[in-house]
Amino acid sequence: MTDRPSTTKGRRPRTRLRRRVSGAIALALALGTVGVAYATVAAAATPKAQVASNAPSEDPVEIRKGRQLFEQGCITCHGRNLQGVQDRGPSLIGVGEAAVYFQVATGRMPVARQEAQVERKEPYYDEAETLQIAAYVQSVGGGAEIPTGNLRGSDENLAEGGELFRLNCASCHNFAGRGGALSAGKYAPPMDQANDLTIWTAMLTGPQNMPVFGDNQLTEEQKQAITNYVQTLKEQGDPGGAPIGRMGPVPEGLVAWVVGIGAIMLMILWIGAKS
Repeated sequence: MTDRPSTTKGRRPRTRLRRRVSGAIALALALGTVGVAYATVAAAATPKAQVASNAPSEDPVEIRKGRQLFEQGCITCHGRNLQGVQDRGPSLIGVGEAAVYFQVATGRMPVARQEAQVERKEPYYDEAETLQIAAYVQSVGGGAEIPTGNLRGSDENLAEGGELFRLNCASCHNFAGRGGALSAGKYAPPMDQANDLTIWTAMLTGPQNMPVFGDNQLTEEQKQAITNYVQTLKEQGDPGGAPIGRMGPVPEGLVAWVVGIGAIMLMILWIGAKS
């Protein structure tokens, strides 16, 4: 009977030690699991540089096909002679093939109903049909042409592109091209789905609330630099894992803290239940 207290006292330190070691191991495993899971999530890559060589043809046959498509799907809102229809659609005189390409290739046209913002959707026409419609509109009203050639320039212009983007585009599209809200239910769309040609045609034509960036505002080399910067942002994955909107270390740390603390609490409860 006299030895029992000493035996109990000898066991308690070992029990406490085992619990502390188990807790430390569980904490290390939880933090390691969170870190590995976070680091394995990478941003999806986008297509490489686009060399635009698919300008609308001046072939009368292609223009005739474009007219047929226009009369089937566009004439109700834009009029027989592209003059527009009141309360339905604007005139297309002078908008050019670049505007047609942007609106049709991104699925914004034809539009189902009038809203504050015309959203991007799956294109109704394929690439060939889009170019045929663009060729017809260009033959009637003229305007900005679809660019051809290398639309990104060289990698040497990347820093300049970032500076130009932040100066001219970031106030609406977010500094990482994620888009942003505007007034009266409108918004600047995210640029994650935009390819080189749609970025260029948007700058040339100024769709919806976007201003027109002609050669007097941005030279061709500057447009190449901006396009290169935007597409490089999408192609480069963050070394730390998921970009979380590229909003910096604060939201990333918050997510890691919430997930990490949650995992630790679950491990603590599990250990407590086993004990």
